Amino acid sequence: MSSMLGLIKKAAMDATSASNPVGVFYGTILSAAPLNVEVDQRFVLTEEFLELTESTKELKVPVEGGGYYTLRRKLEQGDRVILLRVQGGTKYIILDRVRDE
Repeated sequence: MSSMLGLIKKAAMDATSASNPVGVFYGTILSAAPLNVEVDQRFVLTEEFLELTESTKELKVPVEGGGYYTLRRKLEQGDRVILLRVQGGTKYIILDRVRDE
């Protein structure tokens, strides 16, 4: 009976690891156009694998007298970012910049 329980536990653990659960990673922007991110100095993600949140997109507001004021800048080469790997591992969401201290 205990061997049956062991097999069930092993099958459950194998299924969980095979499904690539959500993971959190740190990366560095290698280039902004096209967007390329080096993740944990192990691999590079190109823009077809990346999704941006509003906090990572440029936000400008018009100012009186013409022109714009930048409230939030777009991602630039060298920015450190935090990424969330979507279950299945095919897409990564860039959540935000990370401040280097």
